[in-house]
Amino acid sequence: MRNRKKIKRKSKDLGGLNKLAHFTSESISSAYEAYKKNKQNKKIEEIKLKKVEESSKIIAEKKELRLKEDQLRKEQEKLRLKDEELKIKDKELKLKEEKQKLENERLNRKDEELRLTIQDQRKKEKELKLRGEEQNRKDVDLSVREEDQKTKEQKEQRRKNKTLKLMKEEEQQQKEQEHLKIKEWEVKFDKEQKLIEEEEETREKRLRQRESERARLREGEENKVKDELSSRLEIFSIDKTTKN
Repeated sequence: MRNRKKIKRKSKDLGGLNKLAHFTSESISSAYEAYKKNKQNKKIEEIKLKKVEESSKIIAEKKELRLKEDQLRKEQEKLRLKDEELKIKDKELKLKEEKQKLENERLNRKDEELRLTIQDQRKKEKELKLRGEEQNRKDVDLSVREEDQKTKEQKEQRRKNKTLKLMKEEEQQQKEQEHLKIKEWEVKFDKEQKLIEEEEETREKRLRQRESERARLREGEENKVKDELSSRLEIFSIDKTTKN
């Protein structure tokens, strides 16, 4: 019996090992397949990345070429503009030379006109000098008359100021007299008002005294009535107790 059990156990152990070995071989083969697929995918990704890098590099090179072409076109445009500017400057120089020639002719004419103008100016200056001398004489006469008039006006103004000063002094004296009268009236009014207030205060004092006297009499009468009532009540209570 023991041998049979050992044989069964051995057969069971062998079956488990076979299954484990089968499972392990399948796992290894599937893992190897997955590894191969991952490796292939990585290669594919690397190829894609290389293509992307190459395409981006090509795009960058194209952009660089376009920029160089644009730069060349701009430089050619600058050269063309410079040629045009030089042509325009040449024209401007010619125009300036013509203008300068015309300006020189105009200046020559202007010099002649100026010479004639100076001659006329000298004549006018002489006439103005004569007129100025005449005007100076007139100004002297006028200043003398103005000085006389000013002296008269100053005298008249001093007289007016003196009269005005006297009027102001009289007015000030009248104001001071009126102020004194008002002050005297105020003092008199204050005294009369004080007497009235004192009389009013004396009257009120008398009235308060009368009121206090009346109150004292009323209080005495009320106390008297209370005493009478209390004595009567005592007599009544005594009579009641004696009857009982």
